[in-house]
Amino acid sequence: MSDLDGAREVTLNGQQLTFRPMTDRDADALLVFAKQLPPHDLLFLARDITNSKVVSAWIQATADGDISTLLAMQGENVVGCAAVITDPLSWSQHVGEVRIVVSQDMRGKGLGRALIQEIFKVALERKLSKLTARMTTDQKGAIAIFEELGFRGEALLKDHVSDQSGVRHDLVILSVDPAQAANLFSAFTGAQA
Repeated sequence: MSDLDGAREVTLNGQQLTFRPMTDRDADALLVFAKQLPPHDLLFLARDITNSKVVSAWIQATADGDISTLLAMQGENVVGCAAVITDPLSWSQHVGEVRIVVSQDMRGKGLGRALIQEIFKVALERKLSKLTARMTTDQKGAIAIFEELGFRGEALLKDHVSDQSGVRHDLVILSVDPAQAANLFSAFTGAQA
């Protein structure tokens, strides 16, 4: 993948991790990771990543360049992932959607923030002029991290997602203009707009 560097070692709160681009050999590890997530955490994703067909499509879209995906690995296990999704055939080619998912045991250790920073570099390299992120309104910690990095609320979609029990949840959409936020992000990432 041209817009993500190869593997590199990262230490977060004393834990050794490897950040690396996703490959076609990661399907099984991604499914194990996804199935260990609380079901509520999957609601902000457009598709159910516990489904092997969805993971196969995700891997193919990454190979095609429509999605850039970075995995956080602890040994052979996926403990987090970050992606920026674009649609080169849409009227919104300048927009990327950021998705970050972190395993429960790695939360509160800075992994989510580190993944956001890494994926922001990709957005700058792709010269995207807008990034969005969406999550359920009760994901206060995730919203706070995105807001610290310059994202602001743009939309609230009432009863937009339905969990496995049929309970509906509101979805919030945050956005940022990478060029306007470049100074803030470059302090974290070293990237230039």
